[in-house]
Amino acid sequence: MEHFKTLSTYLDYLELPRPEHPMLSVFNSKGDGYLPCPKESSPPITNDCYSISLKKFVKGNLNYGRTKYDFTNGALIFIAPRQILQWDSSVFFERKGFSINFHEDFLKGTDLAQQIKRYGFFSYSVNEALHLSPKEEKQIELIVENIEIEYQNNQDEFSKEIIISQLGTLFKYANRFYERQFLNRKELSNNLLERFNLQLSEYFELGKLQEKGIPSIERIANKMSVSQRYLSDTLKKETGKTTTEHLHLRLIDEAKNILLKPNKSISEVAYELGFEYPQYFSRLFKKKEGISPTEYREKYKLN
Repeated sequence: MEHFKTLSTYLDYLELPRPEHPMLSVFNSKGDGYLPCPKESSPPITNDCYSISLKKFVKGNLNYGRTKYDFTNGALIFIAPRQILQWDSSVFFERKGFSINFHEDFLKGTDLAQQIKRYGFFSYSVNEALHLSPKEEKQIELIVENIEIEYQNNQDEFSKEIIISQLGTLFKYANRFYERQFLNRKELSNNLLERFNLQLSEYFELGKLQEKGIPSIERIANKMSVSQRYLSDTLKKETGKTTTEHLHLRLIDEAKNILLKPNKSISEVAYELGFEYPQYFSRLFKKKEGISPTEYREKYKLN
């Protein structure tokens, strides 16, 4: 797999114009202008740059990690360094919108270098892009215009600070719009929870708890073809519980069934559920149920 360490070599590979700044490029199709089109196809590649694009990909097969992009106009796409990209000749690149690319070192020494790591949309699969309303799209485009003004003008000692500030503002608006998107996705989040539970049921029924232990959230997300961060954020917004909490609830439900078998010790129940240490199982059970596994078993007997 080819990896590009600099912004210039990455843009050269895409057959796009070289940047005005060694670590920053801005393409914007204001008015009647058009974006330059990148090369027709590419095998899997990675680079050390962040990318933010609006309405750049319209149709075709653009692979981003394990998934394909959901081509919808008005989608804002965020790509982080070292994430795998691949597309073929069926992709049609829309020539309206904007594309901002900057090397990760462009942020070094700024507060944004740490803040950007907290924005979940940079870890999402590309088919989970941010879908903007016309009003939201206009707000983002105004910020990009301000970035482009600084980028195109003769840059001085204040230019980088202003551009960094505008990028920070863009990310804050994107974060707000993602919050709105999550709130409007009740049906999707319910579907995700159902699929999440189905994955757990399959794992339990195949006896993998005893064989491989408690499944990781990352493994479950991969099986669902979504990112771990996206799965957790969506379920948290709608249900108020994280993916780990949902996993624990399922384990406790399983534990209740097994605890009713008097021939099994608490340690045996813990091991059957994939817990390496029975003490951890007992603590988790008491935290969720308010009583210990032994007390639960005794209470059931009394009933």
